[in-house]
Amino acid sequence: MVTSSEVSASPNGTQWQSIDWKAVESHVLKLQMRIAKATREGKHSKVKALQWILTHSRTAKLLAVKRVSQNKGSNTPGIDGVIWNTDARRMTAVNQLNRKGYRAKPLRRIYIPKKNGKLRPLGIPCMIDRAQQALYLLALEPISETTADPNSYGFRPNRSTADAIQQCFKCLCLKRSGRWVLEGDIKACFDKIGHEWLLDNVQIDKRMLKQWLGSGYIDKGLFYRTSEGTPQGGIISPTLMLLTLAGLEKLVKEVAKKSGERVNFIGYADDFVITGSSKDVLVNEVKPRLIDFLKERGLALSEEKTHLTHIDDGFDFLGFNLRKYKGKLLIKPSKTNVLSFLGNLRELIKKHATMPVNDLIRLLNPKLKGWANYYRHCVAKQVFGYVGHKLFLALWHWAVRRHPTKSKTWVALKYFVNRKGQWHFHGWQKVMDMDCQFNLFQIAKVPIERHVKIRSAATPYDPQHQEYLAKRKSKRQARNSWKEPILAAL
Repeated sequence: MVTSSEVSASPNGTQWQSIDWKAVESHVLKLQMRIAKATREGKHSKVKALQWILTHSRTAKLLAVKRVSQNKGSNTPGIDGVIWNTDARRMTAVNQLNRKGYRAKPLRRIYIPKKNGKLRPLGIPCMIDRAQQALYLLALEPISETTADPNSYGFRPNRSTADAIQQCFKCLCLKRSGRWVLEGDIKACFDKIGHEWLLDNVQIDKRMLKQWLGSGYIDKGLFYRTSEGTPQGGIISPTLMLLTLAGLEKLVKEVAKKSGERVNFIGYADDFVITGSSKDVLVNEVKPRLIDFLKERGLALSEEKTHLTHIDDGFDFLGFNLRKYKGKLLIKPSKTNVLSFLGNLRELIKKHATMPVNDLIRLLNPKLKGWANYYRHCVAKQVFGYVGHKLFLALWHWAVRRHPTKSKTWVALKYFVNRKGQWHFHGWQKVMDMDCQFNLFQIAKVPIERHVKIRSAATPYDPQHQEYLAKRKSKRQARNSWKEPILAAL
């Protein structure tokens, strides 16, 4: 067991910079693995006891405060306006993480735009509430990872959309694979989960969970109560959603076993697809059971986004289009995502009509790299070339507009360089007192590589999978270490 003297070199244990984070993480992981083992063995009382030990340990509190004070949203305050942006405040916060006397504050309601133009409500908890949720999440995640569906890939460690898409490929690529696909989407999943079901079925401190669920929110100065759903800005909410939907794959397999049909389930957060060879089984047996399963939890399928599709017609899932062409399955970036991405790039370029070249490239490069990185595992070479061509045209119009009295040859020589017959947009920057070209990222040159899917049963809290996950992580790091210089040169 790691004591307070081991996690800090200072006599009173209050120096944030002197904490041995490896020792902290190791101690928390050992407790989490014990919780996962007790869950697999069905020892619920032991799970509860271990959760109590973990949530009252100083090491877990340190890790919880670190997570909420050093992540992307750490500078976004709740209704109290407090943020933990100094080491002194972080150490003070660790000492404040106590169950006794704790009362959750209302959420700060903000709205963010969705793809369809509507606004998504987001509840921002205060820092102390975020830290408490992060603390109890450490005790809850081993349970969710142990009980979650094997082929559920959203909001889980070591998993990504690339794993979900690769599982879709495995379930659909063969000639004997299912030809029908039930595309499912749960309507307002975070906002509609039943509080009663969560309190009755999620193994967590009920007093704490009840406070987070019923904390309410403040919108435009008015207080509103919450009788259903989980706060979308809460750290623990994705895991609560995972536990709510755990069992969907088992339900689908049971239906398939009775009917004698081969059915597969692939889920990512509140989106999922179910593949099968029989249209009747998916519509008349699987779908009604799904509706009953969700209704028990206060949820419902979205009629607008739930469809039954033949694989020859293709369907969109997680921004990808999956379709068979003459019996061969091809996975490409979805047309809507390609057009949306190009629209965003054009808007960005048009908005910064007078911006210096280097600054514009600095805005465009992260977007191009991120988008290419997301789609580099699918059949995207042609799409990358198309995006690169359309981006070239947009930048050409941008450059010509800046110099209406200059010839096109002058504009081309100022902003573009010809490399092997292709014109590349570039700027100039000083490096060691020398003028060097500062190039736009060439998305058309990004190499395509097959993604190796994670094993469906692998979890970080099971000893038999630790070696496999460690090897997988080291391979990914080694691959990225030599890939980064190549991508930087594009």
